Amino acid sequence: MRWRGRRQSENVQDTRGQGGGGGIGGGLGGGRLPMGPRMSTGGGGLSGIIILVVLFFALRACGIDPMQILSGGDDGSVPGGGQVTQGGAPANDEMTQFVSTVLAETEDTWNGIFQAEGLKYTEPKLVLFSGQVRSACGFASSASGPFYCPGDQKVYLDTAFFGQLAKQFGAAGDFAQAYVIAHEVGHHVQNLTGILPKFNQMRQQMSEADANQMSMRVELQADCFAGVWGHYTDQKGLLEQGDIEEALNAAQQIGDDTLQKRMQGYVVPESFNHGTSQQRQRWFAAGFKSGKLSECDTFNNPI
Repeated sequence: MRWRGRRQSENVQDTRGQGGGGGIGGGLGGGRLPMGPRMSTGGGGLSGIIILVVLFFALRACGIDPMQILSGGDDGSVPGGGQVTQGGAPANDEMTQFVSTVLAETEDTWNGIFQAEGLKYTEPKLVLFSGQVRSACGFASSASGPFYCPGDQKVYLDTAFFGQLAKQFGAAGDFAQAYVIAHEVGHHVQNLTGILPKFNQMRQQMSEADANQMSMRVELQADCFAGVWGHYTDQKGLLEQGDIEEALNAAQQIGDDTLQKRMQGYVVPESFNHGTSQQRQRWFAAGFKSGKLSECDTFNNPI
């Protein structure tokens, strides 16, 4: 990926070395992060969530701010969760520069998509941490992997995960890393459009099996949104030969089936909550090929 020399986001908070506590959020892979209370499939269901995207834009077109309506709902945060303290300007190391640049590229893409609908995109913060961190969703350790917290609209990332991604999971490459960031930003887009608030509300009454199924659809849509970002990044001429293969390989390596087979030698399909390797590849590719949010309807289509 041709990322050097491009704009870097000012929304990166570097808290590495400060310590912290442990946590929850919408993680990237294989159920390593708990997804919170469970929900049920009654009333609204799958189609109800995707309709929220349409309603979001329709309400805004009528001068109504849907976020004011949603603000009274369950945002998935853990009561008493604190904010991460900003540790000043990000360190000027290459990894921070890379993360800041990728985040800036996601900002450009989603600002453009929202602006085309007459809306303003609220840019998320990205918190770099080491070891453990406290978010509005609770505490998290590095073992949890990257995650998004809807409670404070922040993406949390221990960059040591990228080393694990390459060495343990066999998914090296800068665009594989960019896919990780874009996936978490995809959850932020879901939060802004009302999908995550609805998801958090529904899952409180769901069985574990139904919650896992719904979680898979949420995660696969975030993969598709990452693909949409990749589509526009490619249009800018920033992708190099092999970049898409890097992202697809990463999607394969963090599929629920691949992770379970690697870690325990067998798979338990009913416990999947992020999607299989094939599903994750398919939905990233769908977003990348089309560049259209309409192609990311994981709720009304077979996954």
